[in-house]
Amino acid sequence: KPNPTSASSLKFGRPRISGTIFVLDFGHFRPCSEQCDLGFFMIIFCTKRNRSPIIFCNEYKRRLVMSTQPREVMAVLCAFSTLFSASVWQNALILAVGAILCTRKRTVTSSLRAMGLKDEKRFTNFHRVLNRAKWDGLQATRILIGLLVRMLPDCAPLIIVVDETIERRKGRKIDAKGCYRDAVRSTKKHVVHCYGLKWISMTLIAPLPWARRPWALPFLTVLAPSKSSNEAAGKRHKTTVDWTRQMIMFIRRQLPYRTIILVGDGAYAAVSLALCCSGLCPSVALVSRLRMDAGLYDFPPPAVSGKRGPKPKKGKKQPTLQDRVQDSETQWASIEIRWYDGVMRTLDIISGVCLWYTPGLDPVPIKWVVVRDPKGELRTEAFFCTDVEAAERQILQWFILRWNIEVTFEELRAHLGFETQRQWSDTAIARTTPCLFGLFSVVNLIAVNITKGKDMPILSCAWYRKPEATFSDVIALVRRHIWTSRFFVKSSQSGDFIHFEHESIKNIIESICYAA
Repeated sequence: KPNPTSASSLKFGRPRISGTIFVLDFGHFRPCSEQCDLGFFMIIFCTKRNRSPIIFCNEYKRRLVMSTQPREVMAVLCAFSTLFSASVWQNALILAVGAILCTRKRTVTSSLRAMGLKDEKRFTNFHRVLNRAKWDGLQATRILIGLLVRMLPDCAPLIIVVDETIERRKGRKIDAKGCYRDAVRSTKKHVVHCYGLKWISMTLIAPLPWARRPWALPFLTVLAPSKSSNEAAGKRHKTTVDWTRQMIMFIRRQLPYRTIILVGDGAYAAVSLALCCSGLCPSVALVSRLRMDAGLYDFPPPAVSGKRGPKPKKGKKQPTLQDRVQDSETQWASIEIRWYDGVMRTLDIISGVCLWYTPGLDPVPIKWVVVRDPKGELRTEAFFCTDVEAAERQILQWFILRWNIEVTFEELRAHLGFETQRQWSDTAIARTTPCLFGLFSVVNLIAVNITKGKDMPILSCAWYRKPEATFSDVIALVRRHIWTSRFFVKSSQSGDFIHFEHESIKNIIESICYAA
């Protein structure tokens, strides 16, 4: 009962309304078991004169579009609600679901169109979720990796694959851009360079019930500004290895009791990164390619008692791996392993344990493996692992899993609109792409909830039969589940006539017509 004479009394136009005010929060109201988060905020004023209630519905349309989201979707998305305030969370939720439903550019306006909010006049509030609102991206990483780790057994090691990809962007307002080699369009004989942003992404290798091979699910993506942009801003430049060291230390702090294997390509074959992984407690096993001319040394001899001076850190230098391959006296062992293409191959291998050294840093113990194809179809390659107790077959199997992250990058470009976002502010750029990468994992988590005890529907036709589901089938399942939960929520087994609103049909038709 506010005091009508006080300065803090509420004003709703003219005249002032005095009396009892009831604020009812229907945010957790469930009209049926398949609906949640109705989001209506109603204020009922019972005036002293006539006692008749006056209902004011605030932002009813935005709340209504979220009222029919299925519980399988909300069970995953609501885990991130603690990142935002109440008002920002509603807008962030609409953007997340809209990014799943839209099929064109992943912009804020495309998400609003997909959610039927193309007439929303306060669309700037949705842009502020990315460029102005206060929320912590690292906390979102903690939540996402917690959801992903639950998919694996407690005793299973966490295989984390790290790699960088280029987001082709240009423009004077994008400060962090640089000129990089385009790995997608480059070949051995022809190198293509492009302007864009370099992103370093860490993914968790996890098995999914509808796939025979494990998938790489992103959970941490970091922007690595170019050297020229850092020099212009007066900041210390961090290389790819520097960012990776910082990222793996963050992951180890979040998962202190799990066994972690970090897998990367030849760009991550650095002594500094190997020393960082070995120095963590507990240590992280680093698996990567190794140069054929890497500096390998024996372990230092036992220290002589009473000898003055610093103790030696390494012994004599060993022959390079290239010399071992060309030596006719080298004894090769045969091993049968499933290679990248899924075909069992018989390969020749040699291995050893030594110290890997580069000037300016301490040597690090590694176990190296050289693989040769006796048929000559594959090139001879070398790999290493900082866990000297790991078996040769296990090291090769860990590295072969690295190719799954390349598939994830391609799926992100094809189905989640990676490289189509058009934010210009630094804050929005640093947030949008990691959100798209994380959305790939979120969509798979939602699909796991939907397909419990069911088979994944696979799109097939008379001239093409898919052997297993791909991400296009996964995101189609999630979209179908969201659409059907919105429009068929009142259907029953009796087959009653279902009434569709004209605005809903119009939104679906526009989504289909402008899908390309």
